[in-house]
Amino acid sequence: AKCQCKVVPRERKNCGYPGISAAECKKIGCCFNASIPSVPWCYSPKPKKVRKMCPNDPYTRINCGHPGIKPRECTKKGCCFRAHPAGVPWCFYHRVMEE
Repeated sequence: AKCQCKVVPRERKNCGYPGISAAECKKIGCCFNASIPSVPWCYSPKPKKVRKMCPNDPYTRINCGHPGIKPRECTKKGCCFRAHPAGVPWCFYHRVMEE
């Protein structure tokens, strides 16, 4: 994403090799900006911002526990707990969403 390439020039971490082209730089997942001399032109993007969410659709839940698991035991494992509806996992994994 373009916002990931908005890195202050002095904080750019080199991602390519001397003389790398813009196309080759982008092909390896890096950012390219040759407008400022004496800083890396091919550089690492900022990490993606993500957040964990408990999925709303109970039928997409992926089991994270065992039958009869207690809410506290489930959340201690870092999972979501919702004791409804019947027939789906009540202790289940988060989904990671990009911001």
